[in-house]
Parts: sequence; C-alpha cells; structure tokens
Amino acid sequence: MHHKQVLVIAASLLVLTLLIGCAGAPGATGPQGPAGPAGPAGPAGKDGAPGKDAAAAVATYIGADKCTACHKEIADKYAKSGHAFKLNKVVDGKAPTMPFTKIEKLPDGYTWNDISYVIGGYAWKYRFVDKKGYIITDKPGAVVSDTNYLNQWNFANPAAGKDAAWSKYSAGVKELKYTCGPCHTTGYKPTGNQDNLPGMVGTWSEPGIKCERCHGPGSLHVANPYGVDMKVERDAELCGACHIRGDVTKIDAKSGPFVDHHEQYEEFYQSKHLSLKCVDCHDPHKGVVQLRQANQPATRTLCENCHFKEARNQSPTHLAVKVGCVDCHMPRMIASSASVDAAKFAGDIRVHVFAIDPDATAQFSADGKFLVSQVSLDWACKSCHGAGKASPKTDAELKARAKGYHTAK
Repeated sequence: MHHKQVLVIAASLLVLTLLIGCAGAPGATGPQGPAGPAGPAGPAGKDGAPGKDAAAAVATYIGADKCTACHKEIADKYAKSGHAFKLNKVVDGKAPTMPFTKIEKLPDGYTWNDISYVIGGYAWKYRFVDKKGYIITDKPGAVVSDTNYLNQWNFANPAAGKDAAWSKYSAGVKELKYTCGPCHTTGYKPTGNQDNLPGMVGTWSEPGIKCERCHGPGSLHVANPYGVDMKVERDAELCGACHIRGDVTKIDAKSGPFVDHHEQYEEFYQSKHLSLKCVDCHDPHKGVVQLRQANQPATRTLCENCHFKEARNQSPTHLAVKVGCVDCHMPRMIASSASVDAAKFAGDIRVHVFAIDPDATAQFSADGKFLVSQVSLDWACKSCHGAGKASPKTDAELKARAKGYHTAK
C-alpha cells in the first residue's frame, strides 16, 4: 500500500474514534408517528365449538309434578280446587277421582272402557268423551238420533230442590267435537288432535288447568330457579280469558232464564268493582268449594272490609237467620251451570254484578238474550220472600224495605 494511503486511513480512524468518544447521552423519546397502513389479513383460526340452538332458550311445558317438587304447599292446596279437574283422562278404564265428589254414573250403553275423558266432575256436573274424542251425546252405534238421550250427570242442588239426576246436553248430535281445550287444558295449541283422536280439537300438555296455564311454561325456571322467574299475573284479564262468553260489555243469557255459566268477567266488568282484581277477593290456589268444605270464608276479603257503613246497618232479622251480603247482592239464583229452577229463582252459581236495583222491572232484556247489569227485586229478594214465603211478600213492601235497608236503624 502506498505510504500516503496508509496515512489517510489512519487519520480517518483517528477522527472516527474521537467522534465516538465525544458522543453525548440519548435525548428524550419523540412523539409517536402516525400509524402505518394495515398489514395483510392473517390466516383464519380453527372453527369454535358449536353454539346452543336458539330454540333451546324457549321455555317448554314440564307438567305440574315438576312444580310440586319445590312448591308442595301451594300444590297441595291447589290439588283440592276445581280448576285442575276441568278435564280428566281415564286411565286403565277407571273413573277419575275428585276431592269432594264421586264420578260413578255412566250414560246408558257405556262402560269405562268406552270413555277416554271425563269433562268436569268436581262439582255441579260431568259429561263424557268417547274413544274417538267426541262428546257422548247418543247411545253407542245409534242409527237414529235420540234427542232425549241423557248424557250429563248433575249433582244435587238443594237451593233449587233438585236431586242428583241425568240431563240432556246436545242430545242426539252426531260426532260432537271437544272444542273446550283453550280453557280446560294447560299448554293448549289449536292445531292437531290430542292423543290422535279426531274428535279432540287441538293438543295440550296436560288436561285441566294446572300450574303452567297461568304461570307459563316452566322449563327455564326449573333449570335456573334463581335466574329465571315464572310469570305472576294478577290482572283480572287473565281470569277473564276463560270466565267469559263473548262481548265483555254484554252478559249473555240462555233460556230458563239464567246467565250462562263462566261469565264472571262480563258480570264483573259491568259492576262498580271493576277496579278490583279477581285475586283481591279470591285466592287463586283455593276454590270456593274447598273453602266451604273446610268451613272457611270463601273469599280472602270480606264485604265489610270496604262496606263498613252498610255492615253497621244490617237487618237484625236477616242476621238472625244468617243471611249474608252475598245472598242478596250476589244471588246464586241468576246463574246456571247444572240443576236450576227459574220458578224458585234458584240457580247454582253466584252472580258478580252486585248492585241491586229494586225498581228494575225485569232481570233480563226483552228478547231474553242478555242480563240487566243490576240485580232486580225478583232475584235479590224472592227466593226467600213472596207468595207463600217469608214476609214482606208484596212488591211494594219489598221495594220499600230494599230502598231503606242500609239507612234503617
């Protein structure tokens, strides 16, 4: 190498060494620069585990027995009420059992092996469904319809002077389908035929009004009792869904004349008690029949709880013979389910219109199709008063007494 080249290289190294040796400490970090453009997408990951089917989150009906496992006290009370016995399946050719009544009578020509269901039977009455799902209205295999065929058994009604006896229900009608599922069963669907019986309209989870009819399907609650609440509905509309016949502003009547049964919501709707809820007076888990059987008040509240002024002016004569508020204001004389007698003003279900109008000249509309919205003098008073009965007897005397009833001292 040339001598001058060596000197230049050496000088350069000396300068570089001096520069490195004289470098200062690092300065402060500057501000972050703007983000650069996005990089290309990475490869897809592995498929995850399959998720739950959305349908699995929909509640389904599980049956009253599952409810009983945790709510035994309530279930034991409800087991004695009438709602659970609106429709009863016949199993192994044996009659269904009831808390206070017995189903023993069968329509002419039938045995228990011919019956699939019993309609009712808890109180008042019962009818039968044949093995094809049709309501029994005629003798087995009848070629000529018997319009006098007796197919409904009525329990005795002492108020009407009626013993237990057979009566007619759509006698002689061919293949009368059972269409009562919406109000007589739990978990009702309008499609299909229960048990594949052609006479049964719709399908259901359980016969009779069981827990889930009012509280909704319970599968999610059972799976997570503290995380999923059951429906608790207190509005009268829930009861009114079944205790109704048609237009809520009209109380339908039938020949007799009487209010047709299961119209309490229409009656209630036209009374001053409309602001109340059914459950204000009624325990939804106890029926009035079972309460009477236990010698307990039929309602959870008493009339005098609200009508205390009227209670102070009760007639001593009525008190002496144990006539209560409901005997005049909710007469069992107007409504009819089974054994009744219009001539005696004796029905078999209490009406829920309450108000008495002693000036009312008729209890029903002129065409007999609808009930007047107040209890008339006849039906409020004449099951006990009138010709051949307790005094006063004449309309004028009854009217005077009724108008001054709660102001008399």
